[in-house]
Amino acid sequence: MGGDEQTAHGEYTEEEVHGGHTDSFERRYKPQMNGIASVVHLGESDGMASEYCITRTVEFAETDMAGIMHFANFFRWMESCETAFYRSLGLPLISFVPGQIVGWPRINVSCTYRAPLRFNNTVEVKLFVKKLGTRSVTYLFQFRQGEVLAAQGEVTAVCVGAGEKGGMVSQPIPAEIRAKLTEAPEAAYS
Repeated sequence: MGGDEQTAHGEYTEEEVHGGHTDSFERRYKPQMNGIASVVHLGESDGMASEYCITRTVEFAETDMAGIMHFANFFRWMESCETAFYRSLGLPLISFVPGQIVGWPRINVSCTYRAPLRFNNTVEVKLFVKKLGTRSVTYLFQFRQGEVLAAQGEVTAVCVGAGEKGGMVSQPIPAEIRAKLTEAPEAAYS
């Protein structure tokens, strides 16, 4: 490996990927390609994750008539990053098995736009576990093109199971999921 990792989107050094921590670099931080984005695992300690990062390229179909990324696509990218985060932890985002989690419906979403993203821009989408509640989790997402913070979003999702009449009922986050998540320190995203 030699300290650097090569992806289709460029090189990452150990310093860039995880701020200088060198323990288990290959196991925890090796960039992976999933066909859409390069993925880097961040913020893991003792098997608990607080951060996750994907790198995406703005596609032509994601832009509007002004040539900038359409605002709705930021929400799609947040969801893609969240899905990849859960997949990396070996957790299902949605389960239809009776008695298990049905899903994580959103109860609050927001995004603040600071700079336009354009066709072919390479963008880092970083997820932070901002708040881990009893029944919900809040993620903060940052969209960066180089050093420029182009947008910042938040998603709060509540853990639900199937109710007796077939509807969704909030439930405590199961222990096996809680054991894999931890809140990111505020300094990580401030």
